[in-house]
Amino acid sequence: MPEQGYDNGGAIAGTGMGGAMDLAAGEASALERGAGGGPGGAGPGGRPRSLWSDAWRDLRRNPVFVVSALVILFLVFISLWPSAIASGNPLDCDLADAQRGSAPGHPFGFDGQGCDVYTRTVYGARTSVTVGVCATLGVALLGSVLGGLAGYFGGAGDAVLSRITDIFFAIPVVLGGLVLLSVVTSNSVWPVVGFMVLLGWPQISRIARGSVITTKQHDYVQAARALGASDTRILLRHIAPNAVAPVIVVATIALGTYISLEATLSYLGVGLKPPSVSWGIDISAASPYIRNAPHALLWPSGALAVTVLAFIMLGDAVRDALDPKLR
Repeated sequence: MPEQGYDNGGAIAGTGMGGAMDLAAGEASALERGAGGGPGGAGPGGRPRSLWSDAWRDLRRNPVFVVSALVILFLVFISLWPSAIASGNPLDCDLADAQRGSAPGHPFGFDGQGCDVYTRTVYGARTSVTVGVCATLGVALLGSVLGGLAGYFGGAGDAVLSRITDIFFAIPVVLGGLVLLSVVTSNSVWPVVGFMVLLGWPQISRIARGSVITTKQHDYVQAARALGASDTRILLRHIAPNAVAPVIVVATIALGTYISLEATLSYLGVGLKPPSVSWGIDISAASPYIRNAPHALLWPSGALAVTVLAFIMLGDAVRDALDPKLR
């Protein structure tokens, strides 16, 4: 067997297998630096990049994500501080100004009741964002817990949950809202949020169940179980971080859907009701005056469309970043 030695340049002259390697010391160090922080797949300090760091790097370079995130940040800002860009009161109306067009200090004109359309459009963002975020959090939490437990433990509980989700999938959402919310007299957003959580969790549950079933078959989960880790530790430390990505993607896209659903229910008169300020209420009130005052319908409808589109675009960008098959 040839003897392994080194030449004057520091390169390996021969190997124990009889082959030859002509790698200089400078090239070796360059490869090491590339493995530590270059495109070789590791992050700063030589640490391997995780799925989340890779996803964040891709999202920052995605113009769709940047534009949609800026729109959503603006919506969140005006939802928290609407008076920062709208100094009026959305409930101050004067019938003398009914159906008037734009005027100084009132760029969007007035609706059929003489209310400032600009002020009501700005304040309507608070209702829509609140309903969308709260409904999404409730659906994601309830669906993830039920679906994750069913997928991990399986058995009779999994079978029962599957049949329950089938029942909920058979209920039309708008028809269910007309039936369930027609008996509610509260002007609060919480009955609407509760209805969305009630009918929305089965979709997230199915996604979480399938993701957990796939993840629990991986070698690192089997190794943790062989080392004596409890079910709680396996679920929280090993399965949940690796199975939550599909849930985040679906929940992000669904957020825009819930905002649209709230506007639909409010338009039909079973969601939020006056004196609450909502884009759906304003669209419903402006519909009879579409010929004489189309501006009263245009602006809340446009705000609703931009908001829903922004969340759908954000969900698509997050899906592309978190799905390794799309890389």
